[in-house]
Amino acid sequence: MGHHVGSKNSIVPLIDRLNKYPVGLPDSEKLREILSLLFAENEAFIASHFPLEEATLEELTQATSIPGVDLLPQLERMCDKGLVMDLPYEGETYFLLLPGLIGFFELTFMKNRTDLPKEKISRLMQEYLYENPREGMAKEFFDSRTPLTRALVYEDNIPVSSTVTSYENAQEIIKNAGYGAVGICYCRHKKHHLGEDCAKGAPMEDICISLGTGAKFLVRRGFAKEQTAEQLLQVLERARKLNLTHITDNIRQKPSFICNCCSCCCELLAGVQAGYSEGVAKAPFILKIDEELCNSCGLCIKACNVAALKIDEIKQPVRLQEQVCLGCGACISVCHQGALSMVDRNENYTPPLNRREMMKKRLLERGRATPFVVSGIKKKIRKIVKGKPKNPQIP
Repeated sequence: MGHHVGSKNSIVPLIDRLNKYPVGLPDSEKLREILSLLFAENEAFIASHFPLEEATLEELTQATSIPGVDLLPQLERMCDKGLVMDLPYEGETYFLLLPGLIGFFELTFMKNRTDLPKEKISRLMQEYLYENPREGMAKEFFDSRTPLTRALVYEDNIPVSSTVTSYENAQEIIKNAGYGAVGICYCRHKKHHLGEDCAKGAPMEDICISLGTGAKFLVRRGFAKEQTAEQLLQVLERARKLNLTHITDNIRQKPSFICNCCSCCCELLAGVQAGYSEGVAKAPFILKIDEELCNSCGLCIKACNVAALKIDEIKQPVRLQEQVCLGCGACISVCHQGALSMVDRNENYTPPLNRREMMKKRLLERGRATPFVVSGIKKKIRKIVKGKPKNPQIP
Protein backbone atom coordinates (compact mmCIF):
# COMPACT_ATOMS: atom_id res chain seq x y z
CA MET A 1 0.00 0.00 0.00
CA GLY A 2 3.03 2.29 -0.27
CA HIS A 3 1.55 4.27 -3.15
CA HIS A 4 -1.25 5.45 -0.86
CA VAL A 5 0.80 7.02 1.88
CA GLY A 6 4.15 7.93 0.42
CA SER A 7 3.67 11.71 0.36
CA LYS A 8 1.83 14.67 1.90
CA ASN A 9 -0.70 14.50 -0.94
CA SER A 10 -3.27 13.02 1.44
CA ILE A 11 -3.59 16.34 3.31
CA VAL A 12 -5.71 18.01 0.63
CA PRO A 13 -8.16 15.07 0.35
CA LEU A 14 -8.31 15.06 4.16
CA ILE A 15 -9.32 18.73 4.19
CA ASP A 16 -11.95 18.01 1.55
CA ARG A 17 -13.31 15.19 3.70
CA LEU A 18 -13.36 17.29 6.89
CA ASN A 19 -15.16 20.10 5.08
CA LYS A 20 -18.16 17.86 4.54
CA TYR A 21 -18.91 18.12 8.27
CA PRO A 22 -21.35 20.70 9.69
CA VAL A 23 -18.29 22.55 10.99
CA GLY A 24 -15.46 22.38 8.50
CA LEU A 25 -11.88 23.62 8.41
CA PRO A 26 -11.34 26.39 5.84
CA ASP A 27 -8.22 25.62 3.84
CA SER A 28 -5.04 27.62 4.41
CA GLU A 29 -1.31 27.04 4.60
CA LYS A 30 -1.51 27.13 8.40
CA LEU A 31 -4.21 24.46 8.42
CA ARG A 32 -2.14 22.23 6.16
CA GLU A 33 0.82 22.59 8.48
CA ILE A 34 -1.33 21.78 11.53
CA LEU A 35 -2.77 18.68 9.91
CA SER A 36 0.66 17.49 8.75
CA LEU A 37 1.80 17.64 12.38
CA LEU A 38 -1.26 15.90 13.82
CA PHE A 39 -1.71 13.20 11.16
CA ALA A 40 1.00 10.83 10.03
CA GLU A 41 0.92 10.31 6.27
CA ASN A 42 -0.83 6.95 6.53
CA GLU A 43 -3.35 8.42 9.01
CA ALA A 44 -4.21 11.29 6.68
CA PHE A 45 -4.86 8.80 3.90
CA ILE A 46 -7.11 6.66 6.10
CA ALA A 47 -8.99 9.70 7.42
CA SER A 48 -9.57 11.08 3.93
CA HIS A 49 -11.37 7.84 3.02
CA PHE A 50 -13.61 7.70 6.09
CA PRO A 51 -17.35 7.45 5.41
CA LEU A 52 -19.47 10.34 6.66
CA GLU A 53 -21.01 8.19 9.39
CA GLU A 54 -19.51 5.75 11.88
CA ALA A 55 -18.09 2.64 10.21
CA THR A 56 -16.95 -0.87 11.07
CA LEU A 57 -13.48 -2.23 10.44
CA GLU A 58 -14.89 -4.19 7.49
CA GLU A 59 -16.37 -1.04 5.96
CA LEU A 60 -13.15 0.89 6.45
CA THR A 61 -11.15 -1.94 4.91
CA GLN A 62 -13.34 -1.63 1.81
CA ALA A 63 -13.02 2.18 1.79
CA THR A 64 -9.23 2.24 2.13
CA SER A 65 -8.25 -1.06 0.44
CA ILE A 66 -6.03 -1.71 3.47
CA PRO A 67 -6.31 -5.23 4.94
CA GLY A 68 -8.03 -5.30 8.31
CA VAL A 69 -5.01 -6.85 10.03
CA ASP A 70 -2.95 -3.82 8.96
CA LEU A 71 -5.71 -1.24 9.36
CA LEU A 72 -6.83 -2.01 12.90
CA PRO A 73 -3.53 -1.06 14.64
CA GLN A 74 -3.53 2.21 12.72
CA LEU A 75 -7.11 2.96 13.79
CA GLU A 76 -6.17 2.17 17.39
CA ARG A 77 -3.31 4.65 17.18
CA MET A 78 -5.63 7.28 15.70
CA CYS A 79 -8.06 6.73 18.59
CA ASP A 80 -5.26 7.16 21.09
CA LYS A 81 -4.35 10.45 19.38
CA GLY A 82 -7.94 11.68 19.45
CA LEU A 83 -8.30 11.74 15.66
CA VAL A 84 -10.86 8.95 15.55
CA MET A 85 -13.50 7.87 18.09
CA ASP A 86 -14.18 4.18 18.71
CA LEU A 87 -17.67 3.11 19.76
CA PRO A 88 -18.20 -0.44 21.06
CA TYR A 89 -21.82 -1.44 20.40
CA GLU A 90 -23.49 -4.86 20.65
CA GLY A 91 -20.29 -6.78 20.10
CA GLU A 92 -19.11 -4.61 17.21
CA THR A 93 -16.73 -1.65 17.24
CA TYR A 94 -17.58 1.37 15.12
CA PHE A 95 -15.13 4.12 14.22
CA LEU A 96 -15.92 7.77 13.58
CA LEU A 97 -13.56 10.38 12.14
CA LEU A 98 -13.70 13.33 14.50
CA PRO A 99 -14.15 16.87 13.13
CA GLY A 100 -11.48 19.48 13.75
CA LEU A 101 -13.61 21.67 16.01
CA ILE A 102 -15.16 20.56 18.31
CA GLY A 103 -12.94 17.49 17.92
CA PHE A 104 -9.29 16.64 17.39
CA PHE A 105 -8.04 20.23 17.82
CA GLU A 106 -9.20 20.09 21.45
CA LEU A 107 -8.12 16.50 22.07
CA THR A 108 -4.59 17.32 20.93
CA PHE A 109 -4.18 19.34 24.15
CA MET A 110 -6.27 17.16 26.47
CA LYS A 111 -3.32 14.81 27.00
CA ASN A 112 0.21 15.56 28.15
CA ARG A 113 1.71 14.17 24.95
CA THR A 114 5.44 14.14 24.30
CA ASP A 115 5.31 13.29 20.59
CA LEU A 116 4.25 16.73 19.33
CA PRO A 117 5.91 20.17 19.05
CA LYS A 118 3.29 21.72 21.31
CA GLU A 119 4.58 25.27 21.19
CA LYS A 120 4.53 25.26 17.40
CA ILE A 121 1.08 23.70 17.19
CA SER A 122 -0.24 26.13 19.82
CA ARG A 123 0.94 29.10 17.79
CA LEU A 124 -0.37 27.70 14.53
CA MET A 125 -3.79 26.93 16.01
CA GLN A 126 -4.04 30.36 17.63
CA GLU A 127 -3.20 32.08 14.35
CA TYR A 128 -5.48 29.82 12.33
CA LEU A 129 -8.45 30.48 14.61
CA TYR A 130 -8.18 34.22 15.14
CA GLU A 131 -5.65 35.77 12.77
CA ASN A 132 -8.61 37.08 10.76
CA PRO A 133 -11.65 36.65 13.06
CA ARG A 134 -14.20 37.96 10.54
CA GLU A 135 -13.27 35.28 8.04
CA GLY A 136 -11.78 31.82 8.06
CA MET A 137 -12.22 29.42 10.97
CA ALA A 138 -13.87 31.85 13.37
CA LYS A 139 -16.56 32.65 10.81
CA GLU A 140 -17.05 28.96 10.01
CA PHE A 141 -17.53 28.10 13.69
CA PHE A 142 -19.47 31.07 15.07
CA ASP A 143 -21.39 32.64 12.18
CA SER A 144 -24.49 30.42 12.18
CA ARG A 145 -28.15 30.62 13.13
CA THR A 146 -27.56 27.43 15.12
CA PRO A 147 -24.78 27.89 17.69
CA LEU A 148 -22.87 24.77 18.69
CA THR A 149 -22.73 25.75 22.36
CA ARG A 150 -24.74 27.65 24.97
CA ALA A 151 -24.21 29.24 28.35
CA LEU A 152 -25.64 27.94 31.63
CA VAL A 153 -26.69 30.17 34.51
CA TYR A 154 -25.46 29.79 38.10
CA GLU A 155 -28.57 28.31 39.73
CA ASP A 156 -28.16 30.36 42.92
CA ASN A 157 -28.62 33.54 40.89
CA ILE A 158 -31.91 32.58 39.27
CA PRO A 159 -34.77 34.94 40.26
CA VAL A 160 -37.07 33.45 42.88
CA SER A 161 -40.06 33.78 40.54
CA SER A 162 -38.29 31.94 37.70
CA THR A 163 -37.70 28.30 36.91
CA VAL A 164 -35.30 26.51 34.61
CA THR A 165 -35.61 23.19 32.82
CA SER A 166 -33.17 20.39 33.54
CA TYR A 167 -31.24 21.08 30.32
CA GLU A 168 -30.66 24.68 31.48
CA ASN A 169 -29.29 23.58 34.87
CA ALA A 170 -25.62 22.54 35.05
CA GLN A 171 -26.12 20.50 38.20
CA GLU A 172 -29.06 18.60 36.72
CA ILE A 173 -27.19 17.94 33.48
CA ILE A 174 -24.43 16.25 35.51
CA LYS A 175 -26.87 14.28 37.68
CA ASN A 176 -28.78 13.02 34.64
CA ALA A 177 -25.75 12.12 32.51
CA GLY A 178 -25.21 8.64 33.92
CA TYR A 179 -21.45 8.81 33.40
CA GLY A 180 -18.91 11.60 33.68
CA ALA A 181 -15.24 12.46 33.63
CA VAL A 182 -12.91 15.39 34.13
CA GLY A 183 -9.80 16.36 32.24
CA ILE A 184 -7.38 19.00 31.01
CA CYS A 185 -8.69 22.28 29.61
CA TYR A 186 -7.59 22.40 25.98
CA CYS A 187 -7.70 26.20 25.88
CA ARG A 188 -5.56 26.80 28.98
CA HIS A 189 -3.15 24.06 27.99
CA LYS A 190 -2.66 25.64 24.59
CA LYS A 191 -2.24 29.09 26.14
CA HIS A 192 0.29 27.64 28.58
CA HIS A 193 2.47 26.61 25.63
CA LEU A 194 2.19 30.17 24.33
CA GLY A 195 3.63 31.42 27.61
CA GLU A 196 0.30 32.70 28.94
CA ASP A 197 -1.57 31.50 32.03
CA CYS A 198 -5.13 32.22 33.13
CA ALA A 199 -5.56 35.70 34.58
CA LYS A 200 -8.21 34.35 36.96
CA GLY A 201 -5.94 31.60 38.21
CA ALA A 202 -8.18 28.90 36.81
CA PRO A 203 -6.51 25.48 36.73
CA MET A 204 -5.46 23.73 33.54
CA GLU A 205 -6.15 20.25 34.87
CA ASP A 206 -9.27 18.60 36.35
CA ILE A 207 -11.61 21.39 35.22
CA CYS A 208 -13.26 20.36 31.92
CA ILE A 209 -16.24 18.03 32.34
CA SER A 210 -17.24 15.40 29.78
CA LEU A 211 -20.43 13.35 29.96
CA GLY A 212 -22.07 10.24 28.56
CA THR A 213 -20.72 8.20 25.64
CA GLY A 214 -18.10 10.81 24.80
CA ALA A 215 -16.76 10.68 28.36
CA LYS A 216 -16.40 6.91 28.16
CA PHE A 217 -14.29 7.27 25.03
CA LEU A 218 -12.11 9.95 26.67
CA VAL A 219 -11.54 7.79 29.74
CA ARG A 220 -10.89 4.67 27.66
CA ARG A 221 -8.26 6.51 25.63
CA GLY A 222 -6.59 8.39 28.50
CA PHE A 223 -7.94 11.90 27.81
CA ALA A 224 -9.96 12.16 31.04
CA LYS A 225 -10.54 10.59 34.45
CA GLU A 226 -13.81 8.96 35.45
CA GLN A 227 -15.64 10.87 38.18
CA THR A 228 -18.80 10.42 40.22
CA ALA A 229 -21.61 12.94 39.88
CA GLU A 230 -20.71 14.30 43.30
CA GLN A 231 -17.10 14.85 42.26
CA LEU A 232 -18.21 16.69 39.13
CA LEU A 233 -20.52 18.92 41.17
CA GLN A 234 -17.46 19.86 43.22
CA VAL A 235 -15.70 20.81 39.96
CA LEU A 236 -18.64 23.12 39.20
CA GLU A 237 -18.33 24.69 42.62
CA ARG A 238 -14.59 25.32 42.17
CA ALA A 239 -15.32 26.92 38.82
CA ARG A 240 -17.90 29.24 40.36
CA LYS A 241 -15.50 30.41 43.03
CA LEU A 242 -13.27 31.54 40.15
CA ASN A 243 -16.21 33.23 38.35
CA LEU A 244 -15.92 30.98 35.32
CA THR A 245 -18.74 30.62 32.78
CA HIS A 246 -20.34 27.21 32.22
CA ILE A 247 -20.66 26.31 28.53
CA THR A 248 -22.34 23.16 27.20
CA ASP A 249 -23.73 21.66 23.99
CA ASN A 250 -26.57 23.64 22.47
CA ILE A 251 -28.95 20.69 22.81
CA ARG A 252 -31.63 19.53 25.23
CA GLN A 253 -30.92 15.81 25.40
CA LYS A 254 -27.65 14.41 26.72
CA PRO A 255 -25.17 17.29 26.51
CA SER A 256 -21.70 15.80 26.21
CA PHE A 257 -19.61 18.38 28.08
CA ILE A 258 -19.54 21.34 30.44
CA CYS A 259 -16.56 23.63 29.95
CA ASN A 260 -15.69 26.13 32.67
CA CYS A 261 -14.51 29.11 30.70
CA CYS A 262 -12.56 32.31 31.32
CA SER A 263 -12.24 35.44 29.22
CA CYS A 264 -8.51 35.17 28.62
CA CYS A 265 -8.06 31.58 27.46
CA CYS A 266 -11.37 30.16 26.24
CA GLU A 267 -11.69 29.84 22.44
CA LEU A 268 -15.49 29.90 22.63
CA LEU A 269 -15.66 33.13 24.60
CA ALA A 270 -12.91 34.64 22.45
CA GLY A 271 -15.35 34.30 19.57
CA VAL A 272 -17.98 36.30 21.44
CA GLN A 273 -15.39 38.97 22.26
CA ALA A 274 -14.30 39.03 18.60
CA GLY A 275 -17.77 40.23 17.63
CA TYR A 276 -19.81 37.04 17.30
CA SER A 277 -22.27 38.01 20.01
CA GLU A 278 -24.66 35.25 18.88
CA GLY A 279 -21.89 32.67 18.50
CA VAL A 280 -22.73 31.11 21.88
CA ALA A 281 -26.42 30.68 22.69
CA LYS A 282 -27.46 32.62 25.77
CA ALA A 283 -29.00 31.44 29.04
CA PRO A 284 -32.65 32.51 29.51
CA PHE A 285 -31.59 35.28 31.90
CA ILE A 286 -29.78 38.58 31.63
CA LEU A 287 -27.93 40.82 34.06
CA LYS A 288 -29.71 43.74 35.71
CA ILE A 289 -27.71 46.63 37.21
CA ASP A 290 -29.11 48.78 40.01
CA GLU A 291 -27.57 52.13 39.12
CA GLU A 292 -28.39 53.55 42.57
CA LEU A 293 -26.26 50.90 44.26
CA CYS A 294 -23.43 50.67 41.70
CA ASN A 295 -20.29 52.49 42.89
CA SER A 296 -18.33 51.96 39.64
CA CYS A 297 -15.66 49.83 41.32
CA GLY A 298 -15.19 47.79 38.13
CA LEU A 299 -14.94 44.38 39.79
CA CYS A 300 -17.79 43.06 37.69
CA ILE A 301 -16.02 44.19 34.53
CA LYS A 302 -13.04 42.03 35.45
CA ALA A 303 -15.31 39.12 36.34
CA CYS A 304 -17.29 39.14 33.08
CA ASN A 305 -15.96 36.55 30.66
CA VAL A 306 -17.26 38.16 27.45
CA ALA A 307 -16.55 41.89 28.02
CA ALA A 308 -20.28 42.67 28.26
CA LEU A 309 -19.77 45.34 30.95
CA LYS A 310 -18.36 48.81 30.34
CA ILE A 311 -17.84 52.13 32.12
CA ASP A 312 -18.35 55.07 29.76
CA GLU A 313 -17.28 57.76 32.22
CA ILE A 314 -15.45 57.77 35.55
CA LYS A 315 -17.80 57.37 38.51
CA GLN A 316 -20.73 56.55 36.26
CA PRO A 317 -22.63 53.28 36.77
CA VAL A 318 -21.46 50.27 34.84
CA ARG A 319 -23.30 49.78 31.54
CA LEU A 320 -24.41 46.40 30.18
CA GLN A 321 -24.16 45.48 26.51
CA GLU A 322 -27.31 43.40 26.41
CA GLN A 323 -26.55 41.80 23.04
CA VAL A 324 -23.31 40.38 24.46
CA CYS A 325 -24.33 39.24 27.97
CA LEU A 326 -24.58 35.43 28.13
CA GLY A 327 -26.75 35.46 31.26
CA CYS A 328 -24.39 33.14 33.14
CA GLY A 329 -24.28 35.15 36.38
CA ALA A 330 -20.53 34.69 36.87
CA CYS A 331 -20.13 38.36 37.73
CA ILE A 332 -22.72 38.67 40.48
CA SER A 333 -20.75 37.38 43.47
CA VAL A 334 -17.98 39.99 43.08
CA CYS A 335 -20.35 42.94 43.62
CA HIS A 336 -20.13 43.99 47.28
CA GLN A 337 -22.85 46.61 46.78
CA GLY A 338 -25.56 44.14 45.81
CA ALA A 339 -26.11 46.06 42.58
CA LEU A 340 -26.22 43.02 40.30
CA SER A 341 -29.00 40.47 39.81
CA MET A 342 -30.41 38.22 37.12
CA VAL A 343 -33.80 38.74 35.48
CA ASP A 344 -35.69 36.80 32.81
CA ARG A 345 -34.45 37.53 29.31
CA ASN A 346 -38.03 37.28 27.99
CA GLU A 347 -36.88 35.74 24.74
CA ASN A 348 -38.23 32.34 23.77
CA TYR A 349 -35.36 30.13 22.60
CA THR A 350 -35.43 26.35 22.56
CA PRO A 351 -32.19 24.53 21.72
CA PRO A 352 -32.24 21.66 19.23
CA LEU A 353 -33.40 18.38 20.74
CA ASN A 354 -30.13 16.49 20.31
CA ARG A 355 -26.79 16.58 18.57
CA ARG A 356 -28.17 14.96 15.42
CA GLU A 357 -30.84 17.65 15.06
CA MET A 358 -28.33 20.43 15.77
CA MET A 359 -25.89 19.15 13.15
CA LYS A 360 -28.69 18.66 10.63
CA LYS A 361 -29.58 22.34 11.01
CA ARG A 362 -25.96 23.33 10.49
CA LEU A 363 -25.66 21.13 7.40
CA LEU A 364 -28.75 22.70 5.86
CA GLU A 365 -27.47 26.20 6.62
CA ARG A 366 -24.13 25.41 4.98
CA GLY A 367 -25.63 23.58 2.00
CA ARG A 368 -23.81 20.37 2.96
CA ALA A 369 -26.76 18.05 3.62
CA THR A 370 -26.88 16.19 0.28
CA PRO A 371 -23.74 14.04 0.76
CA PHE A 372 -25.03 12.90 4.17
CA VAL A 373 -28.46 12.04 2.77
CA VAL A 374 -26.99 10.03 -0.11
CA SER A 375 -24.45 8.29 2.13
CA GLY A 376 -27.13 7.45 4.69
CA ILE A 377 -29.42 5.91 2.08
CA LYS A 378 -26.61 3.79 0.63
CA LYS A 379 -25.61 2.60 4.07
CA LYS A 380 -29.16 1.61 5.00
CA ILE A 381 -29.45 -0.40 1.79
CA ARG A 382 -26.20 -2.23 2.54
CA LYS A 383 -27.37 -2.98 6.08
CA ILE A 384 -30.66 -4.36 4.85
CA VAL A 385 -28.94 -6.55 2.27
CA LYS A 386 -26.47 -7.88 4.85
CA GLY A 387 -29.05 -8.10 7.64
CA LYS A 388 -26.87 -6.17 10.08
CA PRO A 389 -28.22 -4.07 13.01
CA LYS A 390 -28.40 -0.31 12.89
CA ASN A 391 -25.28 1.60 13.84
CA PRO A 392 -25.12 3.23 17.28
CA GLN A 393 -26.57 6.70 17.62
CA ILE A 394 -23.74 9.15 18.23
CA PRO A 395 -24.68 11.52 21.07
